[in-house]
Amino acid sequence: MTKLSVNINKIAVIRNSRGGNCPDVVRAALDIERFGADGITVHPRPDARHIRHDDVRALKRVLATELNIEGNPVPAFVDLVLEVVPAQVTLVPDAPDALTSNAGWNTVAHRDFLTEVTARFHERGIRVSHFVDPDPAMVAGAKACGADRIELYTEAYARLFPAGREAAVAPYVAAAEEARRQGLGLNAGHDLSLENLAYFVERIPWTDEVSIGHALISDALYYGLENTVQLYKRQLKNSR
Repeated sequence: MTKLSVNINKIAVIRNSRGGNCPDVVRAALDIERFGADGITVHPRPDARHIRHDDVRALKRVLATELNIEGNPVPAFVDLVLEVVPAQVTLVPDAPDALTSNAGWNTVAHRDFLTEVTARFHERGIRVSHFVDPDPAMVAGAKACGADRIELYTEAYARLFPAGREAAVAPYVAAAEEARRQGLGLNAGHDLSLENLAYFVERIPWTDEVSIGHALISDALYYGLENTVQLYKRQLKNSR
């Protein structure tokens, strides 16, 4: 079954808005693990507006499931990942002032850079995923850079889903089929929710992992954190 990695950045946003350690990001991550998530995702940004580098270090010490660190591989990020050695690093080309990730890599134009940084992470035994738009050429480019997986940027799928789910998912199916032809693992993330998750995985059942943060943490305000994790797990299970 497709694994669920929960992005806990929004929990850190709440903590940072008041200072102190409430809510406790590490405790929340351990609870999310206990509630059934298969992994924890964090996206430390240069301005530390949510997850901080010390959070990442603390999480690595205590998590039993996979830790996925995502972000733009600027020098400070690379140093952090090489120090912490997570199960997976997801390379995302977001600008320092980006509100949230808003595009995938051009893996052709940035081939030399991505090849070099991917090789550095491989030297530490870290699985490397490249964040890409649903474009088969970018998927093939990720393979040429040495990536182990790609993560499909699913914002367009989520945005177009209400108007027509078949048309919304079609580019993703094509990109996912290219990933399978290339021998790449397949992740997906961004704006996936209880409304659109099951159909995505139903159409692309070889998806290895989905990373979900904003929608899941928002749903937890209404349904409770434990119940919400189980609701998302149920969407993945029912899609099979």
